[in-house]
Amino acid sequence: MKTLIKFIFLSSLFTCFSTWAALKIEITQGVSSAQPIAIVPFVMGAGVGSPGVDVAQVISDDLTRSGRFKVLARQDLLNRPVLASQVNFRNWRALGQDHLVIGRIIPGLKGALSVQFQLFDVYKGEQLSGFSLPAKGTNLRGVAHRISDLIYEKLTGQRGDFSSRLAYVTSTPKSAGQHQYQIQVADADGYGAKTIVTSSEPLMSPAWSPHGDKLSYVSFEGTRSAIYTQTLTTGAREKLKSFKGINGAPAWSPDGTQLALTLSKDGSADIYIYNVITRSFRRLTKSYAIDTEPDWSPDGRSLLFTSDRGGKPQIYQISVNGGRAARLTFEGAYNARGRYAPDGNSISMVHRVKGRYRIAVLNLKNGFTQVLTDGHLDESPTFSPNGSMILYSTKDGLKSILAAVSSDGKVRQKLRLLSGEVREPVWSPFK
Repeated sequence: MKTLIKFIFLSSLFTCFSTWAALKIEITQGVSSAQPIAIVPFVMGAGVGSPGVDVAQVISDDLTRSGRFKVLARQDLLNRPVLASQVNFRNWRALGQDHLVIGRIIPGLKGALSVQFQLFDVYKGEQLSGFSLPAKGTNLRGVAHRISDLIYEKLTGQRGDFSSRLAYVTSTPKSAGQHQYQIQVADADGYGAKTIVTSSEPLMSPAWSPHGDKLSYVSFEGTRSAIYTQTLTTGAREKLKSFKGINGAPAWSPDGTQLALTLSKDGSADIYIYNVITRSFRRLTKSYAIDTEPDWSPDGRSLLFTSDRGGKPQIYQISVNGGRAARLTFEGAYNARGRYAPDGNSISMVHRVKGRYRIAVLNLKNGFTQVLTDGHLDESPTFSPNGSMILYSTKDGLKSILAAVSSDGKVRQKLRLLSGEVREPVWSPFK
């Protein structure tokens, strides 16, 4: 079959793709104790015109999606203050709101805009936060996500990650039983999807660089698997040397100088470390078993990997300097695709329960395993940058979709692609 590979460069990224949501997010479960918050529509100042983005609605959607906030419906707003002097806290207390957000968009410097917002504690009757953020019409959604981050952090004490991005693989049926595969990148709310690479051969295992400016992935173009690294802003990509056999599962080190990957060039499938600067390979594991799916610890000192060296797939940990690998999972006969939480205190994984594959979290301090999902084929877990959510692939009928669950199991979402199937998600690091 003739391989078709098409690269999308920066000029086309911003002109050829729809800004409508590629992923439709449905919240299926939230926290019963979600904080009530009112978000008043932002007022447009004189000379601003129509910005094309409802900033307050983006903020409302972000906070609602977290499952930790209950946003007051717009039709229930008693009034719509713009300035702090116009806020009557008694009215908002009567509506049972804990917090209030107001804002406006006014002309800024050199033709730009200024987005101003204030966050109030309704019961204390005082301002908690307030910022003026520069913006252009083309990045108002990004500014809205940044405001959501600031509000979330102020009210929860945890850094918000609404400004982060998702990468995932899509598959769309074509004629004669063929498929078109794409790796796409979208905002955390599913908007602004951009195609990074398109191929008639499978694409797998996207992996973010620590600065979020590159993606590594596996492509099967040209008769064998190969690992590529692609710069997102230019579309330029580099191919690692393609060895005979398996070339797969790339994972970036926290400092961005190394890639862990799976190679079978020396016989069995083992974990290797590729030095991006010296372009050299170092074999880390030496086993007759299959060692794959590496993931770096947040401090860069060790790696997780999946191995069947004990007879069944389990998750092991090894120092980046080599040595003896330690088995981490003992609950159940199948545990795979381990991924460290951002704080390094737990790992997410695929855990088999009575023939069904579900997402679970292993607490590395006490060894307790918590099963978070109830699907029959849940796979590819990836933590959000702040560790509050885990995104994964699952089956909805016969179709592959994405889903998300909070790390405590209390919040659940489904993310459906408007057309085709989607799998192998990976959440970006913080910007």
